[in-house]
Amino acid sequence: MHRVPLADVVRHADQLLKPQGFDDYDGAVNGLQFENRGQVTRIAAAVDATVPVVRQAIDAGADLLIVHHGLFWGPNVPWTGRRAEMIRLLVEHDLAVYSQHLPLDGHPTLGNAACLARALGFRKLRPFFARKDAWIGVQTLLSKPLPLPELAARLGKVLGSAPKVLPGGTSGCRRIGICTGGAGSEIPQAAREGVDTFITGEGPHWTFALAEDHSLNVLYGGHYATETFGVKALAAVCARRFRLPWLFLDRPTGL
Repeated sequence: MHRVPLADVVRHADQLLKPQGFDDYDGAVNGLQFENRGQVTRIAAAVDATVPVVRQAIDAGADLLIVHHGLFWGPNVPWTGRRAEMIRLLVEHDLAVYSQHLPLDGHPTLGNAACLARALGFRKLRPFFARKDAWIGVQTLLSKPLPLPELAARLGKVLGSAPKVLPGGTSGCRRIGICTGGAGSEIPQAAREGVDTFITGEGPHWTFALAEDHSLNVLYGGHYATETFGVKALAAVCARRFRLPWLFLDRPTGL
């Protein structure tokens, strides 16, 4: 069985994503979140580090789980109930957990936004959606407007389900910005950055009126569905680099 030091895989992923350049949420804890005994033979990728996903990784024979939403998003004490179950599973099955949040949203080639844009057929991409000193999305300028229903159909085909469309702008989409996940409440920022159409994962009820106020078309493709791309890309790159098998663990939330 081919074995690779966990430290080598972590170092390579960190060098690719450069998490130190992102001012992420306090609980994101980008990088290695749980250390195994130091060897990797199989990589699993998933959007969320939950107990069911960890069980899937164990069943698949993985010893490294790469995720977008990691183990730490708030206070994690006491270690009882579901949290204790998670720790026991990780320890008993020697499963390491590596997580990247905003760095995996905004990476220009491996990021959720860039990969989704390419899946939609967009090739000329520029940075979009500034957060502090980093970009966490991409935008494209089409040579001619794409009808909104056609863009929605294309997005639905890529994601596997029809997006929710907020038709606040014109019928044609030309300058399209993508920031995956839960950026719906940030419609004003998308409008300030000059796009006429904004693709993200989800947003609150009141963003329908907000889209109209800013004359912006908004497409909600689902938080989970728009964020499967980055972990797949990162796992594939690491697997190629170290000649390891990998797989994606799909556990859609429907949200």
